[in-house]
Amino acid sequence: METFFDINLDDTYGTLKTFGISLGIIIVFFFLANTLQKLLKRRLLKRMNDPLLANFISVVFRLIIILVGFMIVFRFVGLTGVVTGVLTGAGISAFIIGFALKDIGENFLSGIILAFKPPFRIGDFVDINGFRGQILSLNLRDTQIKTNDGKDVFIPNATIIKNPLINFTIDGFLRYDFIIGLDYGSDYKAAMELILNTVSKVPGVLSDQKSPNVWVSDLVESTLNLQVTIWVDTFDRGILDVVVKSNAILEVLTALEKAGYNLPARIIELKNHQGKNLKTS
Repeated sequence: METFFDINLDDTYGTLKTFGISLGIIIVFFFLANTLQKLLKRRLLKRMNDPLLANFISVVFRLIIILVGFMIVFRFVGLTGVVTGVLTGAGISAFIIGFALKDIGENFLSGIILAFKPPFRIGDFVDINGFRGQILSLNLRDTQIKTNDGKDVFIPNATIIKNPLINFTIDGFLRYDFIIGLDYGSDYKAAMELILNTVSKVPGVLSDQKSPNVWVSDLVESTLNLQVTIWVDTFDRGILDVVVKSNAILEVLTALEKAGYNLPARIIELKNHQGKNLKTS
């Protein structure tokens, strides 16, 4: 019984003291890392105006500070030799871990490339490997986009690097087209002028940098098809692009109908052979 309760209070006090100081160092470095990350991100946003790169650099900076904190703790508790041994064997370990975590490492490196040379910005509308949506965030492993139907899709960064990416809004201009079919025998030139004047007055349609246009696109069975092209400003969040296109189509149809133009549907011609048998071969 005496042996069981024979506790060295000095050793216990020393162990608890070491544990408490180590825990305090870790907490301080976590708090310091979070605070400095926010400050660095805020300053980077003011200088570079690139949320993706600013967020990426601040996250990496936070991880480095936390790593430094753990190294200090290891040194304080006397595990310097262990750390040295781990770093010495890092060559073989890196090969094994790198092979096992190949996809994670690939996505991480791809995230670095995307952060320093991004093909998109926060809020851009893109098509990535068949997924269309708005860019929400870029982190170390994947990129998050929100589709038009409200789904959040997380795409691995390596997939973005390896596949073609379509950015519809990076320069602020996006073109929409639609077809109008006129009845043969109409005043085509007057109709084209009417369409052009009408779409130019639709709110959201650009008329300075990128002007709307109308031209003959095709001759089909029932109509002469006119292709109408409009440009919208994707930086203007006041009105959605699809709403601008919808309003333009409705305004053009209303203007043509008021002007007396006929917009026929597809016509199928039926011939009556008056009961005579058709020749077959």
